Amino acid sequence: MPEVSERTPISWSFLKHCFSTWYWYFFVVLWILAGETESFSSNALLQLYMRSHPSKKYTVAQNNNYPTGVPAVGIVSTLFWATLTDFMGGKRYLVGYWIAVTGVITSALILAYPHSTAIHFAMYYWAGSVYACQATFFAWANDVLRYEEDSLRAVVIASMNMGSNAVNAWWSILFYGANFAPYFTRGMWAMIAVSIAMAAWTAALVWMQVRTEKRREIAGVTHATVMGKAEQNEGVGGFDQGEKV
Repeated sequence: MPEVSERTPISWSFLKHCFSTWYWYFFVVLWILAGETESFSSNALLQLYMRSHPSKKYTVAQNNNYPTGVPAVGIVSTLFWATLTDFMGGKRYLVGYWIAVTGVITSALILAYPHSTAIHFAMYYWAGSVYACQATFFAWANDVLRYEEDSLRAVVIASMNMGSNAVNAWWSILFYGANFAPYFTRGMWAMIAVSIAMAAWTAALVWMQVRTEKRREIAGVTHATVMGKAEQNEGVGGFDQGEKV
């Protein structure tokens, strides 16, 4: 098993090293995309839809209570996917494909049936399941970086949050402002695009992870072989000397 590098002090050379690795770019972009796939839930679109419904008027209690089903779905989804990916040996990437499928289907159905209240409710509840990416994607980053130094892992994880917040600051206004209610047509198309990008990026990240793990295995085998031969030579040398004596 590869040894974990010791903690490296923060310096310009260390930061240069961080930005020269694929870990930083791939995981930061992954979490930026994931943050935008949560837009239906994080921007309370169901509640905005109910308040701007063209024909139905919901009570204050209904406006407060019905949208709570979205985070409830998110809690169940998070527990399910976190447990499943642990049980399957850390296949966190499955969540990336799940939320990509979820984003495309929910957006497409809302676009196809803009006047169906049942479709809107069902799709917004389903979209709550993408909250599972919060636990699983950070676990994924920790899994991949487990053999890297702690400082690099800390920078990558902090950058994931920073990147997502920086993009989400203007993304929500551009695509999910309250003035776009109740249909959020622009936001639906944006969600389809982001979801497709999520599937592609997940596949690319899996490829990079597999390639890195193979290199680690080769390096580990090479190191073990060299050490084994060295020990063998030392043993042979000692035996020969003993016979000569």
